[in-house]
Amino acid sequence: MTKSMIAFAIVASIIGGMLTATHGPTNAMLARPLNSPVNAAFVSFAIGTAVLLVLVLALRIKPDLQGAAALPWYAWMGGVYGVGFVCAAAFSAPRLGVATTITLMVCGQLLIGIILDHFGAFGIEPRPVNLGRVAGLALVVLGVLLVRRS
Repeated sequence: MTKSMIAFAIVASIIGGMLTATHGPTNAMLARPLNSPVNAAFVSFAIGTAVLLVLVLALRIKPDLQGAAALPWYAWMGGVYGVGFVCAAAFSAPRLGVATTITLMVCGQLLIGIILDHFGAFGIEPRPVNLGRVAGLALVVLGVLLVRRS
């Protein structure tokens, strides 16, 4: 992978994290008049689906339907994970605050990320658990405590 691709991935990840942080409070705002984080998530996904449809049509990238049909069932579960994330963020942000919600989510993401990396899950290159990764997770847990208690 080229250095420019790595730099782009880093920037994309930071922007994605920033967008993720806004998900909770905006969906929490939407959940109030809709009377439920689930209703807010439904609206959020409907709007997201419309935006994705525009992108698919604009980019004209044709999917490999045979390749997609050959995937295992769990490859299709991303939307389910998204529902869990959006509902959890919409529910938690007004109760815990955005910073605490996000730090807890990052903690959960890092924990499962270390596990998935270790086992090479979902076809990724295995990256064994090591002291540095465990220390990084411990620092994130410490960050959760500091953000929550401040």
